[in-house]
Amino acid sequence: MTSPLQPSTKDDILRYLLRKGQSSVQDLSDDLGITPQAIRRHLKDLEAESLIVHQSVSSGMGRPQHLYQLSKTGRSYFPEAYDRFALDLLDTLTATVPPDQLQGILRQQWRRKGLYYHEILGHLPLSQRVKRLVELRRSEGYMTDWHSTKDLEAPDTREEGEEAFVLTEYNCAIANVAESFPAICDYELELFSMALGQDCQVERTHWMIEGEHRCGYLIQKRSNQNGEGELVTCS
Repeated sequence: MTSPLQPSTKDDILRYLLRKGQSSVQDLSDDLGITPQAIRRHLKDLEAESLIVHQSVSSGMGRPQHLYQLSKTGRSYFPEAYDRFALDLLDTLTATVPPDQLQGILRQQWRRKGLYYHEILGHLPLSQRVKRLVELRRSEGYMTDWHSTKDLEAPDTREEGEEAFVLTEYNCAIANVAESFPAICDYELELFSMALGQDCQVERTHWMIEGEHRCGYLIQKRSNQNGEGELVTCS
């Protein structure tokens, strides 16, 4: 019989795996400040609850290393809005309205949300808009972070006026809906562009639908040149 975990310890481990995608016992121990022995006990309990899974990875001549990650059940441990009701509603709409009309309904819903965000964000400096957008997403059940690209650059390589921002979402509050209706993710990209305003552009850099453990967006001032990749200009 497994021993119960303290909620804070359980949450810390699950949130860490949500952020990192995969982790070894040693990395968890180092970052969370818990002994490897205690981490192993907690991981055993979490695996018994089907919240995590592991795979063995060989490294040199030593014993294979276990890497842990969230299971589908583990991801659903985090808040997810809409879910079953939304899926059932979309299934009903799919069966009763033409495809182009359904796409129009979905786009209109996202446009309304984009306008709502835009009213809140206003015309603050771009960094403040991104920060407030992250706060809004967190209030809706998303585990969202952001940082400036300049934080990743060496001080002597930074140039004035080139700052951009990376917004990362580690869980999807509409994951079940997006799996069945991936076009919704395109509307979400459009939503960010509308929310942040006409002077910026948004590019998707990571996508859970393609098997990554997070969705990521690069946000920067609008360029007059046509860029490469999946780029949406604010409108």
